[in-house]
Amino acid sequence: MSWRLGGLRLSLAQPVGAGIVNVTADSMFEGARSGTPEQAIEDGLELVERGFDMLDVGAVAARSGPPVPAEVEAAALLPAIEGLVGAGVPVAADTFSVEVARAALDAGAAAINDISGGGEEMFALVAERGCGYVLMHIEGLPRVDRPRRGYDDVVEHLKAWLGGRVERARALGVSEEQIAIDPGLDFDLTADQDLEVLRRLPELRSLGLPLYVSLSRKDFVGAVLAGSWEERWPADEREWGTVAAVALAVRAGADVLRIHDRSSLQAMRVAGAIRASPADGPKSQVGLDVSARRRRGAG
Repeated sequence: MSWRLGGLRLSLAQPVGAGIVNVTADSMFEGARSGTPEQAIEDGLELVERGFDMLDVGAVAARSGPPVPAEVEAAALLPAIEGLVGAGVPVAADTFSVEVARAALDAGAAAINDISGGGEEMFALVAERGCGYVLMHIEGLPRVDRPRRGYDDVVEHLKAWLGGRVERARALGVSEEQIAIDPGLDFDLTADQDLEVLRRLPELRSLGLPLYVSLSRKDFVGAVLAGSWEERWPADEREWGTVAAVALAVRAGADVLRIHDRSSLQAMRVAGAIRASPADGPKSQVGLDVSARRRRGAG
């Protein structure tokens, strides 16, 4: 399987590590806050040096809060993207604003990671540009708190919901080769539902699209470690719980892991090697020989 990101084709023969760069001061994990574009460029280049295969760069925290004007988001995001597109790996812009997404693609982003669940304007932009696109499950506006829903079968619901959105995107000209799907862990899902989705990731592969799984230091990890949602461990104490989740997600078929830490990257590499058939070989990505970078990232 591969994922088309504009003029690039990202091989998914081995799992891909998408390093998180947040040009924010209020993101969930304090250890991944790059308060300025300049710091974001420095942090992103360090992730590449550590062995990450692509970068996922955003400037609006996913946590609940008031709307962020497009011009404010763009002022933080675009310089960071411009400074990172020459780093030798693809860059995805994490935005649900069509206006900002268009400017990010102009700045060199190869993909859009859209936590809004998609809309006609965004689908039309993705079709026009031919970029990669991450379609995430969410059933309401981003950054807005709401009660979690109950599902008779959460995985069957996700399959139907994501499948329907993919069909709408295709109708507006987006190629399936451009789309990766994200189950949206913690977004509109309870901790128990998150765990059920991870147990049954192989069933989402029936949609025939790459699985882009963002689970690094998520709230459900903190809830499992604490034994309680209300007393869940803070993000800075969830590193090793994330390592376990990453390894099992890869074993279950995750293709792209959106992660913060070198420990998770190592878990992804080893789990991917265990999962792989001999024919897959040790290399992946867009025709780049990344073996040296991976060796540096293993320390």
